[in-house]
Amino acid sequence: MTTPASRPVPPVAASPLNLRGAVDLSALKQRPAPTSPAPAGPGPAATGPAGSAAAPAPAAGAAGHSGRPLRVDVTEGNFQELVELSAQVPVVIALWASYSAGSGQLVEVLEGIVETYDGRLVLGAADIDVFPELAQAFQVQAVPTAVAVVKGQPVPLFQGSADEQQVRSLFDELLKVAAANGVTGQIGAGGPGRGEPEAPPLPPLHQAAFDAIEAGDYAAAAAAYRQALNEMPADAEAKAGLAQVELMARLQAISGPEADDLRRLAADEPDNLDAQLGVADLDIAGGHIEDGLGRIVTFIGRNFGPERETARVRLLELFDVVGTGDPRVAKARQGLARVLF
Repeated sequence: MTTPASRPVPPVAASPLNLRGAVDLSALKQRPAPTSPAPAGPGPAATGPAGSAAAPAPAAGAAGHSGRPLRVDVTEGNFQELVELSAQVPVVIALWASYSAGSGQLVEVLEGIVETYDGRLVLGAADIDVFPELAQAFQVQAVPTAVAVVKGQPVPLFQGSADEQQVRSLFDELLKVAAANGVTGQIGAGGPGRGEPEAPPLPPLHQAAFDAIEAGDYAAAAAAYRQALNEMPADAEAKAGLAQVELMARLQAISGPEADDLRRLAADEPDNLDAQLGVADLDIAGGHIEDGLGRIVTFIGRNFGPERETARVRLLELFDVVGTGDPRVAKARQGLARVLF
């Protein structure tokens, strides 16, 4: 493939999502659709009129039990419907372009894998030449890129190529994230004995944290997670949830020009702790995991005393945000060990 080297990006830990600071999907509100047909996307799926409220016809075999498509071509007209659908099942979006030789192949691979999940996932293929706003919203740097939307919130998956085993591992983790957020539906699951499974209730403190996140009250969410950890110190989901809401609370103060100023300050002052930690937060939220973790490891290697310890503690918190099983976390742990010892 002519795409960049595979860079799988597992979803965040299976705790209530809140990535509004990373991607603003609200900017992609449904607009009047053009009347001319949209170009056909890669792979065998047929494409309906651009902007049609009805989903395009699926490829053969790419429909749920009731015939509802499991693969659609994303347009300005149906994107909002897919965002709304993500409250029922995770929606995987493959962003492709005609100039990328590997795009069509990857979309076909993803379509085949999505079919095997029996309606628990939906695939949307988005031509960034036709829908450039979507690429901008997801901060796409190269194609093909795969992202997901769960309950209206974005989850980075990977950029470039990925083999089937990597994709299945990512999708399995994505479903865990979705379940933790009450998204456990199944498209077309209307046959006998195939009703949508009822979402298991969250523990009370986790539910309180989730409700606070939905209300934008990160302080209350953090307090609920801390209480959960006080009652059960080994609660990995509460630990990851706490790290995530604290990250999002910090990101609330960094937006637009402030983010640009912070990056300039970090470049000019490599030993400025607050600047380095702030840019690391921006990198993690934007899906640039290696850059964010590596920035803090580098700072730790150059500094000593209280600032070094502060950076080390923040790095461990970001490990929880990314997921302790993520290979990039393992790489950063090795780097941390080298600079510490």
